[in-house]
Amino acid sequence: MRSEPRLWSAAEVSAGFDHPRLPELRKILDWSREFLTQGHPELGRHGPVCPFSAPSLRRDLFYLAVQEDVADIDSTAEVLSAFRTRFQELAATLPSASRELLTFIVILPDFDHDDSTELDALQRRLKEEHVSDGLMIGQFHPTCAEPGLWNQDFRPLRSPVPLLAIRTMLAFDLPFLWDEACHLDSYLERFAPDIPARIRSRMIDRIVPAGR
Repeated sequence: MRSEPRLWSAAEVSAGFDHPRLPELRKILDWSREFLTQGHPELGRHGPVCPFSAPSLRRDLFYLAVQEDVADIDSTAEVLSAFRTRFQELAATLPSASRELLTFIVILPDFDHDDSTELDALQRRLKEEHVSDGLMIGQFHPTCAEPGLWNQDFRPLRSPVPLLAIRTMLAFDLPFLWDEACHLDSYLERFAPDIPARIRSRMIDRIVPAGR
């Protein structure tokens, strides 16, 4: 079993250390600070692209890692599953308010930078187990075609290097989950536990597109 790569805090990446992938780590940290924490004229709403990145960085709860050698997707998926466990272990040591700010950024520099197909497939493969555990996992890629929620012409998931981001699921994540019944059920179990199961089932049937 391949061991998961090391995590570095944003402060450690800023300070620097001896690692051949430090340039990619710093590139993504700079992008996070200059893009995710800022507003954008094409975003379609006020505020930063990612409302939680700035407080996560301020509290030094923003961690980065590099996963190299992605020729074997099964092993890569295994490593990402191990990160899910590490996230839960670290989150359990934090107060609830800090837990919501915890962020893992796993940089995948050896993925194809011109075609996001493989990264998209990996994210879909990992999404169900993360959502079931109350986590979100999102893919970012130089050519990611996913549109923004408030402007279909904006591409907020484009990053200079392919990566996957892990964070705690929050109530406002519903729009990212209602295309799959299993994801929506996990959301409702977490944020609407008092809704009877049969009512949740009817809600899912009405929200999830037909044929899924």
